Amino acid sequence: MPSRLSRSTEDGQQSPKAPQDIEEELDLFALLQTVWNGKWIITLLTLVSICLGFAYLKGMAVPLYTASATVVLDNREEQVVDLKNVMSGLSGDQATVNTEVEVIRSRGLAEQLVDELGLLNDPEFNGTLREPSRFSIGALIGLLTGGSDEAEEQSAQRIRDDVVDRVLAALSVSNLRQSYVFTITMVTQSPEKSALMANTLAEVYIRDQLAVKFAATDAAVEWLSNRVSELRMELEQAEQAVKNFNASTDLISPEALEALNRQVKDLRTRIDEAQNLRGNAEGKLVSLTTARDSGDMTLMAQIAEDPALNRIVATDLPNADDLFMARFDQIERRVEQDRDRAAVQLAALQASYQSLNSRIEAQSDDLVQLQQLRREAEATGTIYAYFLNRLKETEVQRGIQQADSRVLSSSVVPVSASSPRTKMVLGIYAIFGLLAGTALVLGREAIQNTYRSAEELGDRTGVRVLGTVPRIPVRKRAQLLRYIIDKPTSSAAEAIRNLRTSLMLSNIDAPPQVILSTSSIPSEGKTTLSILLAQNLAALGKKVLLIEGDMRRRVFSTYFDIPAEVGLVGVLTGEVPLEQAVSHEPTLGIDILPSENPNANAADLYSSDRFAEMLVEMRAKYDIIVLDTPPVLAVPDSRVAARHVDAVVFSVRWDSTHKHQVRAGLEMFASVGIKVTGVVLSQVDPKGLKRYGYGQYGGYGGNYGGYYQN
Repeated sequence: MPSRLSRSTEDGQQSPKAPQDIEEELDLFALLQTVWNGKWIITLLTLVSICLGFAYLKGMAVPLYTASATVVLDNREEQVVDLKNVMSGLSGDQATVNTEVEVIRSRGLAEQLVDELGLLNDPEFNGTLREPSRFSIGALIGLLTGGSDEAEEQSAQRIRDDVVDRVLAALSVSNLRQSYVFTITMVTQSPEKSALMANTLAEVYIRDQLAVKFAATDAAVEWLSNRVSELRMELEQAEQAVKNFNASTDLISPEALEALNRQVKDLRTRIDEAQNLRGNAEGKLVSLTTARDSGDMTLMAQIAEDPALNRIVATDLPNADDLFMARFDQIERRVEQDRDRAAVQLAALQASYQSLNSRIEAQSDDLVQLQQLRREAEATGTIYAYFLNRLKETEVQRGIQQADSRVLSSSVVPVSASSPRTKMVLGIYAIFGLLAGTALVLGREAIQNTYRSAEELGDRTGVRVLGTVPRIPVRKRAQLLRYIIDKPTSSAAEAIRNLRTSLMLSNIDAPPQVILSTSSIPSEGKTTLSILLAQNLAALGKKVLLIEGDMRRRVFSTYFDIPAEVGLVGVLTGEVPLEQAVSHEPTLGIDILPSENPNANAADLYSSDRFAEMLVEMRAKYDIIVLDTPPVLAVPDSRVAARHVDAVVFSVRWDSTHKHQVRAGLEMFASVGIKVTGVVLSQVDPKGLKRYGYGQYGGYGGNYGGYYQN
């Protein structure tokens, strides 16, 4: 008679597939639940971390004190006298403000602060003055390497640089937005020292401003002094050049030169007149000569323009021609004399003109050169006067320099430490502990490779969970029967009842009659589960047969006081009838078919027709048959026998059996087309459930422990 499990496949139903772990997804609720389950671990680590924070505050933390001084950039100038400054005051733009912040933080001012307060002798800043710790890294390295405990000597400059670095590390400078106010803050191990360093640095900064101005003024005075000396020598040389030139030339004044120019102009006029006279005389002489040559006395008289010639022409005197010619010759000679006189006069005038013009040119060149020398001397004198005046002004400014900043508020000695902040430190430690605890819980859950709850078992395997069975508190297997009888209302008994109910309801139309109990590996409680299930079914008045199917180990003898001469093997081989091999257990009210050492392979026996026939025979005589078989990963007996049963109950030991072993066991059944009816989480530790945060899911012995009497 085929089993209902195999019959479901034969009827065309889908054969069971190999179970696979459900893909892990980021389930926020599951994460929160895991964190909640590990709340006590998280709380413990948080408390431990807070205690460490207290220990740090009391034993290791060094209190630090913060003091601040404020400085304001005052760009208003006091004009005591109307003198121009060598260095102009600071402007109020953002670039200037940022620059001054960096000036205060500069290494130069820090070095001045170190020198003024003698911080080279302060162990807080000079590490070479502190006693070396025996537990320092350097001491441990020296101990391991066998080196000297004494630190190597450092150069004075290196020590000074380290001190300045520590001072800069303790310093912070900030600027209040939209203002000219700087806050100078110092953090040290001493409240008095912090206030003193903040105030001193503010003073050093202001003195540095004055020093820079004084240095600039001194440099300007020195440069101006040198320049004035050079200009004085240049001026003296220019004036001497004017004197020397005056002495070496016969210079006239510009007014006399102007008079000479007027003379030249007058000579030019007279020369023109003389030239005209000579030209007129020469022209008239040519006309007279032409008239003579013509012989016309009327024309000659007309050209000569002489009244006497006109009268002679008008008379009839016998010697009129002689008189006329004599008079004409006289006129002609007079014209020639006028021409010659004009020529002489012109030559004299031209000579005077040339002489006077040469004299003027020479005088003009000397005058131009003299004027150039005088202008150079005047220019040098002007520059000299300017630089001399600027030198006097700069020398006066030496005594009236003022800084561009002033102390707005001096630092006061702090009354309490600014660091470490107790609440903040404890909060950080608490958060660290909380995160560490959460990481531990989540990490433990991530690497946890066993099943601790029925919900997880069902979700991961995809197989129905029939129930959870708590661990029975007995030391020996022989004590199990007594516990079952004496504790009928125990959590284990109730768990078996629930398992029975789930199993019977797994197929309402045809409740299973032949039930196979197995597991992945040994020691998962499948035999105990088989016994408890058989006893519970018998308590309902059913006739139950419990078969020891694990022919190799044969552990029933440790539970029951029954003969082991004959049993399952004898029935399968036909040596003894079923009735002779079965023993009755009056305490539990069940029949038991033990097993003996097989002569053949156990899997072959389960594969035989005789095994199938035996189950048919048993079905006719018993209401329920519980077959306890060996682990499926150890031997194939369970898979072979499962073809003839109605239900397969797969035990998984709580927090013991690895997930991959469970998966492999279930896949074994799936590989031969057998569908596992359900899984049971066995040997559950109620205290362990609480410890892992599954108390509300434990059922038997968890939050509902008051319902049972164990």
